[in-house]
Amino acid sequence: MKKFFKLLALTLVAVMALASLAACGGSSSLSDPAVGADGKVTLVIGGIGPLTGPYANYGLSVKNGCQIAVDEINAAGGVNGIMLKLQFEDSQGDPEEAVNAYGKLIDDGMRVSLGGVLSGETASIVAAAKKDGILLLTPSGSALNAIAGNDNAFRVCFNDPQQGTISANFIADNQLATKVAVFYQSDIDYSNGLYETFKTQAATRNLEIVTTQTFTKDSATDFSTQINAIKASGADLVFIPIYADEAAVFLSQAKANGLNNVTFFGCDGIDGILTKGVTNEDVEGMMMLTPFAADSPEADVQKFVSAYTTAHGSAPDQFAADGYDAIYIIAAAMKQAGFSGEAGKVDVANFQKRLVEAMTKIEVDGVTGNMTWTADGETVKNAMALVYRDGVAVAYSSDDEK
Repeated sequence: MKKFFKLLALTLVAVMALASLAACGGSSSLSDPAVGADGKVTLVIGGIGPLTGPYANYGLSVKNGCQIAVDEINAAGGVNGIMLKLQFEDSQGDPEEAVNAYGKLIDDGMRVSLGGVLSGETASIVAAAKKDGILLLTPSGSALNAIAGNDNAFRVCFNDPQQGTISANFIADNQLATKVAVFYQSDIDYSNGLYETFKTQAATRNLEIVTTQTFTKDSATDFSTQINAIKASGADLVFIPIYADEAAVFLSQAKANGLNNVTFFGCDGIDGILTKGVTNEDVEGMMMLTPFAADSPEADVQKFVSAYTTAHGSAPDQFAADGYDAIYIIAAAMKQAGFSGEAGKVDVANFQKRLVEAMTKIEVDGVTGNMTWTADGETVKNAMALVYRDGVAVAYSSDDEK
């Protein structure tokens, strides 16, 4: 997210003259706005993610959450009169397709980027976004390298190292276990990043890692060897920093092989597991680190949950909540920077600079928590955990059975 539009709408004639110049390849730049026939300024926000394929649940959740926020803001008159438009392209979870999608979005007038839903997608376009002067705010690209090298890039979610550290602290603080087994995918950055920081923090919190079991994409079908090793280790808890597809297979096999007297603890990649063919019994008692709980009594959360459920027939997950918050964060930065659809209210030459500066000044109370941002693009907010009970993920309480 960087350059976004020139509000030179001193008069409609002036705006149309600017559009004429853009069409001729004159003074047009990535700062120029999209102006409708009615003279309204529209900010195009572009997103990229898997809308088809095995990871489509993540992409669809983010897209749907974003769209609800866009619709709410536009229904209220936009951001100081600036209307928002979401354009979301399917990457199929492929970083190369994400690059193609980014190019299409630029051609179609994108002025603020949501990056990619997955870390690899975001990492594949982060350099281009910097070169193009686009402010980038990824809802869910959690790997460190997803926004590395771009000081105009930010994220809504925790990064992977944060999740690993917070998980170890949560397990220790809530006395969930003293002996921990780790089961992770060794050929993806997400899983590796969480494992490394979890391992480091576990050592400082007196959590003993009694066995570490791994797998790769090519071996993600039969986990009997790893399950037997975990059973023999005496672990009280199994930390599983993996994605929902692989977690569904693992949990089903673990239950079938008698690995029952342990707590399974995952992070945001687990979200959406109930769509992966598991039974309620498979996930009963599993915990997941998250900043979002659909059963929270907070009014803003329940408003979002109601709107999402009405639109899509099911409650939103964390990815949907991240997308929803991302749009409201962009709106907050625009307001902080003082931009509006009113003539003369935008410092065109410094628009993106001011928008980026605003990101480190705003404080947003979102459905994923109260958030601020540091200059390196990382979010500061609290985490919680969900526990699955009778097929429903609910906020964990220390009174829960362990």
